[in-house]
Amino acid sequence: MVNTTWSINVPPLTQPRACSVLLLLALCLPLESSAQTDTAMRDSINQILTGAGTPNAIWAVRVVQTNDGTPVYDRNGYTSLLPASNTKLYTTAAALHELGPDFRYLTSLFAYGPVVEGVLHGPLVVRGSGDPVIGGRFTDGDITHTFRAWADSLKKQGITRIDGDIVGDDNVFDDLPLGNSWSWDDEPFWYAAEISGLSLNDNNVDFSIVSRGTSEPGIISWEPLHTDYIRVQNATITVHPDSQLVEGYHRERGTNHFRLYSQVPEGRNDTESLTVTNPTLFFVHVLRDVLVREGISVTGTARDIDDMAIMPDYEGVQRVAVHESALLSDIVHVINKRSQNLYAEQVLKTLGTRWRPQGASARDGIRQAQHLFAEARVDTSLLHLVDGSGLSRRNLVTADMTADLLHYMAHHPDTTIRRVFHDSLPIAGVDGTLSSRMQNTAAEGNLRAKTGTLGGASALSGYVTSASGVPYTFVIMANNYTGSAADVRRVQDQIGAFLARHVTRP
Repeated sequence: MVNTTWSINVPPLTQPRACSVLLLLALCLPLESSAQTDTAMRDSINQILTGAGTPNAIWAVRVVQTNDGTPVYDRNGYTSLLPASNTKLYTTAAALHELGPDFRYLTSLFAYGPVVEGVLHGPLVVRGSGDPVIGGRFTDGDITHTFRAWADSLKKQGITRIDGDIVGDDNVFDDLPLGNSWSWDDEPFWYAAEISGLSLNDNNVDFSIVSRGTSEPGIISWEPLHTDYIRVQNATITVHPDSQLVEGYHRERGTNHFRLYSQVPEGRNDTESLTVTNPTLFFVHVLRDVLVREGISVTGTARDIDDMAIMPDYEGVQRVAVHESALLSDIVHVINKRSQNLYAEQVLKTLGTRWRPQGASARDGIRQAQHLFAEARVDTSLLHLVDGSGLSRRNLVTADMTADLLHYMAHHPDTTIRRVFHDSLPIAGVDGTLSSRMQNTAAEGNLRAKTGTLGGASALSGYVTSASGVPYTFVIMANNYTGSAADVRRVQDQIGAFLARHVTRP
């Protein structure tokens, strides 16, 4: 068994902060003692944290002035904590910096054989590039839009029959389908979708359960195309209209066998997206179905290239269709606004292709991201990242690191990258994962920040402008709490709202 645990430890990129014992002690002193500190801010944030009602939590809070990076508040800013989805700040910042906001994925179809009188004598090979958004995300919910466009391209070239298999080549990435140390019981759910060089519909099947009469099973349907790539057991039941909806879903590990056992009140419906295993085979299975529906007969089956005896030589075969993805700027927008885990993981491995063009891993992506972290003066000697989304509990960062990263991105030399990163963050009380938070406060429509949530870990990091017109960069992290996550979020919101209404006094 391969050990896939690693630490990113690159001291040469960023020199440690402390050059002497005295300097180290000075850096570790609370900023409350600094003459630069706004006393009202210090006292107010301390009061909020004192009244948090989370006595067993570790809180880390770092606030700096965005204009010049002057620190104005710090508590445990140099303590390593679990960032949860704040990890996506590191992933998306590095992707924009290294790949550029105009980067697009290219997914190509190759006719691996001669075409004679409309018949392709050989397999049709789909070469993936890691595009995470093929499906309905940018096509108004039309999941098979790209596949139908490919069918049209084939027919325009006179191909009406494929005498071979439909083969998916996902070798741009390694074969690890999940992130390092992800929880096994998350696997069936959309937020833990498998990672693949070929992905369709976020590597999920979208289920709908329509209630019937009380005590009758619900009616189950699914997209895309009611695909027979999966098997479904209907154990659902319709309950009294006054009952609560009780959701129940299970996918047998390592298979695409689903059991749905939700209790759906009469007159209501239930929807859920659940993951598939082997997204590459799922991709080409649905593609084959679409080609047949569009009038192109296929004699072969859907195949994963790992099951093939030979590897295609793309230099010697004809490319018959290609699909360009949405811009990376649009993908980053989805990652941060919606906290989309799969897209973050795909983007991280895409970063890795700059280091390793085939078989790129998350580790390769993190290695490539070090270029940005060094420029941002993040202390990489203490940075420990293992995935791109933050779903792993092995990621460790400090509030100081995240503040340094955010401050750098606010002043990125490329103004387009600066704008795209800033605009991708959820807006308090308006959209994304902050749509219902800090409403009717000074933070609403003002504060932009990335959320992060795992069991016992919560984070909120971003930007806000005070009532005095002072822009602040802030990081608020809580770890090891056993109470309600809602209580922790309430404290984060109180700090965010305070920063937004704060008035700086001479």
